[in-house]
Amino acid sequence: MVSSALTTAAIAAITPSLATAFSPQLQVARPSTTLGASYLESLSETPGNVVPTQYKNYLDSLASAQAGPTVAAPAAAAPVAAAESTSSESTGFCHAPFEYFHFDNLASKGPRPVCDWGTPQDWSRKLADDGVFRAGTWYCSEGGWESPNGKGVTEVFYMVEGHGMLGDSDGTKHFFGPGDMVIIPKGHTGRWDVNTPIHKVWAVNAHENVEESGPIIRVQVDHYKDFSPECLTDTSANDPLYGNTGSVASASNTFYDVGPTKVGVWTSEPGSFEVASGVRQWFHMLEGTMFITDSSDGTSKRCVAGDTVMLPAGWSGYVDVVEPTKKVFTVAL
Repeated sequence: MVSSALTTAAIAAITPSLATAFSPQLQVARPSTTLGASYLESLSETPGNVVPTQYKNYLDSLASAQAGPTVAAPAAAAPVAAAESTSSESTGFCHAPFEYFHFDNLASKGPRPVCDWGTPQDWSRKLADDGVFRAGTWYCSEGGWESPNGKGVTEVFYMVEGHGMLGDSDGTKHFFGPGDMVIIPKGHTGRWDVNTPIHKVWAVNAHENVEESGPIIRVQVDHYKDFSPECLTDTSANDPLYGNTGSVASASNTFYDVGPTKVGVWTSEPGSFEVASGVRQWFHMLEGTMFITDSSDGTSKRCVAGDTVMLPAGWSGYVDVVEPTKKVFTVAL
């Protein structure tokens, strides 16, 4: 279990910029300062046991902006943060700090061409793409639209800000908010509703076939409470990301495992271990501090809360967990 005492420093390091990091100059309605916590509390009878206090504060800071009149695009953009890799088309080790996905660093895609309510507009930025597995971020203002065509990839995303709903073809609704992991399987049809502006970090697996069985392909939402210690299993000897973590205690919960795509949450206590042949993976840091070192060229990256990392198939190197760590992950086989 990750202690709040050890992770507070890591969270605090990024907290000052959170209140403005994801707020575009296009002013839109924001949830109240208590909505993030209330949302999580509605998912569990005992939220205090599963949602760290500092994470509630983090969510509240994202919700603190108030509504205002519509304003033109920002007059001055923040300095563009760079992902640490060879390029945005990198097929190797790629690391991006939290600031890489700051709103001012995103590219506008303009209004969505088709919608049935609101005036949804998109902004995005890609992190990496190896031709099959790619990752990035997406921001969208309020609005809704039908998605009648089968989705061409399996998409997994972690919600940083906002609230929305994804509907299945039979009308089943899946609501999600800050701290949730959402999975849209390849072939899914239904609809999107962005109820408050959404900012997400995502990974997609462009695998060949539709892997879901059954007449209706459904969205899956896993809430932050599902990442709590009682939902995890000790997987030190059969780790889903690294094979075997040896004497270092690790635990995980793989809550989606269909075809070539796996999605879950991973935690580890402090310690170091070697990775002989890691799986192709994307992960987003929630808590703690760890270092990833690539044995091929000695590249080492410090990963803290808010960072996003992509590692190629067959990656080898070392993992050094400095503080108890928690991260959500996607594996593309």
